[in-house]
Amino acid sequence: MTPPLPFDHWPSAWPFAPGGTPARSHRGIVATTDVLASRAGIDVLASGGNAVDAAVAASFALAVVNPEAGNLGGSGFMIVRRPDGETAALDYRSVAPGAASSDMFGTAERAAGKASELGHLAVAVPGTVRGLWDAHARYGSLPWPRLVEPSVALARGFTVTDRLIRSYEPHIVAGLRRFSSTAAVFLPHGSIPEEGARFRQPDLARTLERIRDLGPDGFYGGETADLLVAEMRRGGGIVSHADLAGYTSQWRAPVRFRYGDRVIVSMPPSSSGGVTLAAMAHILSAHGPGRRPWHGPEHVHLLAEAWRRAYADRNHYLADPEYATVPQEILTSAAYGAWRAKTIDVDSATASGRVGPGVEEFLGGGDPNGGADSGSPRTEGRHTTHVSIVDGDGGAVSLTTTLNTWFGSKLVAEGTGVLLNNEMDDFTTRPGEPNHFGLVQGEVNTVAPGKRMLSAMTPTIVLDRAGDRLSMVLGTPGGATITTTVFQVLSNVLNHGMTLTDAVAAPRVHHQHRPDLIHVEPGGLPPEVMSTLRRWGHDVVERDEFSGDVQAVGVHTDGTLEGVADPRRGGMALGV
Repeated sequence: MTPPLPFDHWPSAWPFAPGGTPARSHRGIVATTDVLASRAGIDVLASGGNAVDAAVAASFALAVVNPEAGNLGGSGFMIVRRPDGETAALDYRSVAPGAASSDMFGTAERAAGKASELGHLAVAVPGTVRGLWDAHARYGSLPWPRLVEPSVALARGFTVTDRLIRSYEPHIVAGLRRFSSTAAVFLPHGSIPEEGARFRQPDLARTLERIRDLGPDGFYGGETADLLVAEMRRGGGIVSHADLAGYTSQWRAPVRFRYGDRVIVSMPPSSSGGVTLAAMAHILSAHGPGRRPWHGPEHVHLLAEAWRRAYADRNHYLADPEYATVPQEILTSAAYGAWRAKTIDVDSATASGRVGPGVEEFLGGGDPNGGADSGSPRTEGRHTTHVSIVDGDGGAVSLTTTLNTWFGSKLVAEGTGVLLNNEMDDFTTRPGEPNHFGLVQGEVNTVAPGKRMLSAMTPTIVLDRAGDRLSMVLGTPGGATITTTVFQVLSNVLNHGMTLTDAVAAPRVHHQHRPDLIHVEPGGLPPEVMSTLRRWGHDVVERDEFSGDVQAVGVHTDGTLEGVADPRRGGMALGV
């Protein structure tokens, strides 16, 4: 690999200075967005549990202390690496209910009322509980009740932190007030909880007790299922007893590709993350990303050009593989990436209107910019959470979970304490129009009964050149920015020689094909760099609230583990 150049453009006013200190251990690291969830995972490792055990405990804890994104009522993806080198991908993405249809959000009234984002009809069949159970059944070592019990205790009461209060943005509070069952939980006494107060969720504690004692039957059947279905019927939702009882997770082969002197292992469809990450890496490899100073205009320009091409393919081709023929082998190939890279001009932006999906053109010897494109702009969100874990034996988990948008559908199923997802909006609900995250996705991602909606989640594990030794575990929330964020952290380390703490703290940029914009964190690029990018034809926009909450663990050759939690949201990496 080309020796890295110094990162010359770290802005002087950037709030997160380089040189931070990671958590260190030889016995295990857990990194999550909340210290209470990290402690739940670390306690499991200290008790003899493995990385999967700790991931289960941390995930259930996040459903309590990180309600805006951690969940029982949503879904997720998990990459597992065993100490013997085995890797596996678990897809526990939500699915469309059996009564769903491709035109269910097509009326003007439902579109105006944001029916795919707010309330009962937005709810897909949750996958989290089943997914965690299936991961534990295959790879766990400690008893299931031991892993769920910490979340039960937290639901009975934990101390409100500033991190939790900051999740209550004004528009979120308005959404939470829409449903009395939600307001009763998250707006006690009619207002946002006060820092230092005791936050109690007794209904959620009882639901978790049923899951602790009965496993998935305590969620997908019995009293919890009855309460969930009653809530659906009360508000016009369509999730049924049959949908809950029939939900299954899916074990899949991970996406594997080489980037420089590392092997990257990431999530396959129904997540777009691994395929898109591979496409970005292969397009940029043709232009030597490490040969240009970090966050100089040439570097940011190349990132944007590679990303617009990768997202054009992502939005057109990717979907639930049970419902679409996904050209995954082509999209993740180095040959296709090099072909796509041919049309990148090193000092001139390619308008997104000139960049469309490219597989057919590749197979037919056509234009590397691909076929026709259509799209329209909208902003993207930041509404997920991630867990990275490495245990003392070299086992690892990279897990990303979501309700979709912040606090999901804003609906708590009465009597359960369970905040329900709004993942139906991740389908192509109205062809040609953007979803909440600004993604204009293809018809292959339209709603169908039992179908998994496309996701951007990109849980990732990095191995050494031979694919034998663990090197890094990482992932992030951030809606459409997830994959570009993961790529930047990888590239910061591999191409630009940053420490893991600096790679996570560094300012980020983002481009997703549509809208045709380079988004920049406020103060993240020097004015002269933004001026040059604009002169080259880019529209560069600073965003007040940038996506991302990276949780990462690095592994040194001597066995030292380093854990890093993104400083943007106040997470915590802890060592055993």
